[in-house]
Amino acid sequence: MKAMRFHETGGPEVLRAEEIETPEPGPGQVRVRVAASAYNAADGGMRGGFLPIPVELPHVPGYDVSGAVDAVGPSDGGGDSGWQVGDAVVGFLPMERDGGAAEFVLAPVDALVAAPTTVPLADAAALPSVALTAWQALFDDGELTAGQRVLVNGAGGVVGTYAVALAKRAGVHVVATVSPRSRDAVLAAGADEVVDRTTTDLLDAVTEPVDVLLNLAPVEPERFAALVALVRDGGKVVSTTAFMATPSDEARGVTAATVFVLPDRDRLAELVRLVDAGELRVQVDRRIPLDELPALHAEGAAGRVAGKVVVLVG
Repeated sequence: MKAMRFHETGGPEVLRAEEIETPEPGPGQVRVRVAASAYNAADGGMRGGFLPIPVELPHVPGYDVSGAVDAVGPSDGGGDSGWQVGDAVVGFLPMERDGGAAEFVLAPVDALVAAPTTVPLADAAALPSVALTAWQALFDDGELTAGQRVLVNGAGGVVGTYAVALAKRAGVHVVATVSPRSRDAVLAAGADEVVDRTTTDLLDAVTEPVDVLLNLAPVEPERFAALVALVRDGGKVVSTTAFMATPSDEARGVTAATVFVLPDRDRLAELVRLVDAGELRVQVDRRIPLDELPALHAEGAAGRVAGKVVVLVG
């Protein structure tokens, strides 16, 4: 089968297309004929060797994947896997193992859920990790409930638009920072208030304290610490910027949490249900063939990847 993989960490040039043996599923696994994988910044971090995830080399990137079950491994003693050949699936694969930038990939049976039926199967690869990140940030780490207020700093990105939509659906009042380019999309996702970060100081624009500050944007540590003043006493600061500490304010009982997305099959199935119900939109900004993956990684290394990109295989 054809696969894109790297044998050593380094720049985008370490990625190369290879013909490798088609894997056979073991107990508790299925083999998926890949329709698409999705590019995430963490793929570049693992390829570059600066993200502390112990990948097995050589490594096939692409831990978000969609496709169809092609083969089912033998029973592991736990009974029927629940999957049949031909089932359309989407999943968040273990990040340290081979991903979906290949014609076939092995997946644990519990890493997959039925794919949404209202979007193309390839586009479904864009959903898992970014939507799970938004959910976990808002409701697991942020503990948001209906009637509360959230400030989403950096709402114009992929995780941000999911966060806005999910928070609004939960009955949360959403204040979001935007650029002129992302304003319409964030409003369409359900934001109650938007603040143009290019023209307005957030500290002046937010006049009522929020229960949760969710930071999704690169921000200087001093500026991030200043934004904590916008959080009510006893509130929370949640951030996906793992390269720097998330600030808190212990004197006011404001706690901090940094999000590291975790697999959650039940939650992913719920997100798929919301997509099929028309309550959540799968965002795909660009589709590229597998052969262009090294060039996409080069764009990512230069900070030029905008929006969500899926890598077509099938």
